Amino acid sequence: MTQKPRSLEAPGEVDYDYKNDILFFKVKDREYDRSIEFQNLVIDVDSENFITGLQIFNASEYLGLPKENLRNVPNWKFQSTTKEGAIEIRLFFQTMLRNKIIENRPIIQLQSEENLPNSEIIVEV
Repeated sequence: MTQKPRSLEAPGEVDYDYKNDILFFKVKDREYDRSIEFQNLVIDVDSENFITGLQIFNASEYLGLPKENLRNVPNWKFQSTTKEGAIEIRLFFQTMLRNKIIENRPIIQLQSEENLPNSEIIVEV
């Protein structure tokens, strides 16, 4: 019998450091216990082994968006799924370009040697 993955839904926060070009998504009011580093990404994990944050370095280049667009992210959603060492992060967010809302939906797939349990987390503002 297949066990249903653990899941968590929570409110979140987003922040963009324009000077250093770092985009940060996180679960609101949930502390991280440790971080897992990848090439241009850092994933924060809490004490219950849920992914609770994501930092994207050189975010404008990584996402193919001008830095100015990342200054104002009015709506966003972060969905993370871990299964057997594979991590999939789906970002759904909007940016503004010349008073027009642009939808962005990147999917980030990673392989981790960290032993994270199968889980799903949905975070949105």
